[in-house]
Amino acid sequence: MNKKVLHSAVSLLSRREHSQQEIFTKLLKKDFIADDIQPVLEHLMVKNYLSDERFAESVCRYRANKGFGWAYIKNELNQKGVSLDIINQLRNNNEIDWYLQAELAYNKRFGFSPIDNQKEKAKRIRFLQYRGYSYEQIMTVVNTGE
Repeated sequence: MNKKVLHSAVSLLSRREHSQQEIFTKLLKKDFIADDIQPVLEHLMVKNYLSDERFAESVCRYRANKGFGWAYIKNELNQKGVSLDIINQLRNNNEIDWYLQAELAYNKRFGFSPIDNQKEKAKRIRFLQYRGYSYEQIMTVVNTGE
């Protein structure tokens, strides 16, 4: 096992959680070869220093606290190389009230001001769509705000 690769990987993981794909990509950018990286990743997974499950939980918790919905979080995890099995398991195991999260994001952005016209309503709907909330969640929050 290449010690330089190991030290670089541990250094990256000491700052924050990363997915396997992120670590692999970052190590490739540091001009390490894939044949040296793979054994290091396996070693880090065996030692539980690198875990896609833990990474997914961390991202989910962080994004939910920042006002993002499940669709946004799922897309981000997918882009970062987390498997669909882990994403589905996370979705089933988390106890986040997405309706409440949508309402909190909505109130933080728009306060309690009433919706004056259709243009304003469309703007608020687009905001929540971008944030990754479902149609039902958006309509519940927006119709409550009217």
